[in-house]
Amino acid sequence: MPSPSKRILFISNGHGEDNHSSYVIEALLQLYPNLEVMAMPIVGEGNAYRRLDVPIIGPTQNMPSGGFSYINRLRLLTDLKAGLVGLTWQQLRAVWQCAPSCDLIMATGDTVSQGFAYSTGYPYVSFISCLSALYEGTLKVGPFIGTFLRSPRCLGVFTRDPYTAKDLKQQGITKAKFGGIPSLDKLQPTNKDLQLKADIPMVALLPGSRLPEAVRNFKLQLNLIREIIQVIPLEKIQFRAALVPKLMTELTAIAESENWQYENNKLSYKTPQGTVEVLCYSDGFNDILHHCTVMLGMAGLAVDQGIALGKPVIQVPGEGPQFTYEFAEAQTRLIGSCAQTIGTGPATSETLKEAARCVAKTVVNKGYLEDCEIKGKARFGPPGASERIARFLISNLGVQSKDNS
Repeated sequence: MPSPSKRILFISNGHGEDNHSSYVIEALLQLYPNLEVMAMPIVGEGNAYRRLDVPIIGPTQNMPSGGFSYINRLRLLTDLKAGLVGLTWQQLRAVWQCAPSCDLIMATGDTVSQGFAYSTGYPYVSFISCLSALYEGTLKVGPFIGTFLRSPRCLGVFTRDPYTAKDLKQQGITKAKFGGIPSLDKLQPTNKDLQLKADIPMVALLPGSRLPEAVRNFKLQLNLIREIIQVIPLEKIQFRAALVPKLMTELTAIAESENWQYENNKLSYKTPQGTVEVLCYSDGFNDILHHCTVMLGMAGLAVDQGIALGKPVIQVPGEGPQFTYEFAEAQTRLIGSCAQTIGTGPATSETLKEAARCVAKTVVNKGYLEDCEIKGKARFGPPGASERIARFLISNLGVQSKDNS
């Protein structure tokens, strides 16, 4: 086997950022198989890279905040106690040691990952996947990230949505270009049998992926379902849950604690009007998003993906650490009118009643649903981000892709 002619290092600071990078890596290797890829995930264990058997060059560790200390600075203290400073220093040293042997670096994320790439002194490509001008109408480029993005060693700045690329160009960052959301490229339906009843609105439950928070979120959503069936007849609504495998293993315990019944991936709850059912899938995410009428979302990237397909979301804040009111409110600013956030703090029984009324109005509002389909798809732009970014990386590696295009 000949040794790889080119090497590229991916740096990312977040679970979603790891996922974005992993999809770009898959597209890269399809276009240019003879490429050596390495990664330094700054937050968490880097499971998206490990799934592809991409070597991780430095130490990784899950922190108590789950990477969301920026939402509540008090959680930063718990991370510091858990050794955040020492871990970051070791990761930075690993990047410095690896960078000289690489032909290119790609940094995915905000100031932290961009700062890592800038500090090496070598060329890099930026993908600011978690930043958007849609939050405030313009992206406030602070002195640190402004330095990183404007550096002549930064060869390109990819954004998650077209609006942000346009905004950055107006701010003088002419190398900004629309990238998109790489995970959208993997969002094709798989023809999974969801056992759906025809012509009845379906509500998708998206409680998030990180335990134990996802368990708390899902319990909250089950309580919300009890309220929904008070205002929508059982025969006029159906529910499907897209859950990570770890959450699926908790369903028996969740059912017991919330007075539901659980059998064969189905949760059921008896009411005087009949029995409401929630069918749960660990492998039905794509199909659930494509077929749902509305999402009950307590997640970040998963909700973005649904919005990009034109699906509206109703959000009820949880206890966190990720999905708090602050997160939901920021998500609403990003998504715009396709999102409806109920409550201004951890959900109460009154919050759930209000959210149930919101679901009842939304699933029959054809004008609003059609508007969300148009606005959602326009907000995040067309799919194809993985290949767009991969081709740019290849062009800056000075190699020819497999299809010679």
